[in-house]
Amino acid sequence: MDGIIIINKPKNCTSHDIVQKAKKVFGKKVGHTGTLDPMATGVLPLLIGKGTLCSKYLINHDKIYEVQLTLGVKTDTADKEGSIIEEKKVPQGAFQKERIEEVLKTFLGKQEQMPPMYSAIKVKGKKLYEYARKGQEVEVKPRLIEIYEIKLLKINQKEKQIEFQVACSKGTYIRSLCEDIAEKMGTVGYMSKLNRVQVGGFSIEQAISIEQLEKGEISYITIEELFSNRQEISLEKQRLQLFLNGVKLTMKKSDGVYRVYYNQQFIGIGMVDKNFLKRDIILNF
Repeated sequence: MDGIIIINKPKNCTSHDIVQKAKKVFGKKVGHTGTLDPMATGVLPLLIGKGTLCSKYLINHDKIYEVQLTLGVKTDTADKEGSIIEEKKVPQGAFQKERIEEVLKTFLGKQEQMPPMYSAIKVKGKKLYEYARKGQEVEVKPRLIEIYEIKLLKINQKEKQIEFQVACSKGTYIRSLCEDIAEKMGTVGYMSKLNRVQVGGFSIEQAISIEQLEKGEISYITIEELFSNRQEISLEKQRLQLFLNGVKLTMKKSDGVYRVYYNQQFIGIGMVDKNFLKRDIILNF
């Protein structure tokens, strides 16, 4: 089977660990559409077999997270795995619901965000966390992100924690967002929990556990289903063979991605560009 499965990644394992487990189960090439930190949980789409060819269509997806922010403490990694580098009193009244909601609303919309030093962004050929681990300073440029929605879920004044849900664009660092929220609340803070509940059209409700994966209790999203919102192109036998051989076919269609069929059988994905259809993803046929 070639396609996509959605894993509910548990805590304290890497995305790479999950990929390796899936390779043992399927005996095929496996990839993922975006790394989740070891401490994070939630939606991790895995691309199986020829599903890996779909990665370019999936890497720019928006995401939804459930986040726990602990206030009054700052760590060098901006999460609970790091070492404490600062402690600061949380202002009186900071845990008032209306005050927190007011602060959260200020983060809506497009904005520039400074990535955390402990991240995999490359500067001069090295990842930022490589500089951070050696205590080296390097110039980091802010990145344009967008917060579509952010809402308060829970307040735990005793533990100095708030929980919120955020819908955001690709490239948003939740650890940086947590530090920025804490700063606007007049203190410091770090991300203490992170659960990704949606990536593009993939939701936590579709996800299976690692145990289900290893038992073979698997629900696939086929390549055909993944592109179900795209228009169809049907080819006759002669043009089908040319298409499979990589020949560009004249096709008076709007530019874009299409599902390609022969005799009502799904063949794969084609791209129309300037009235020419070319193959992109071809299944075994």
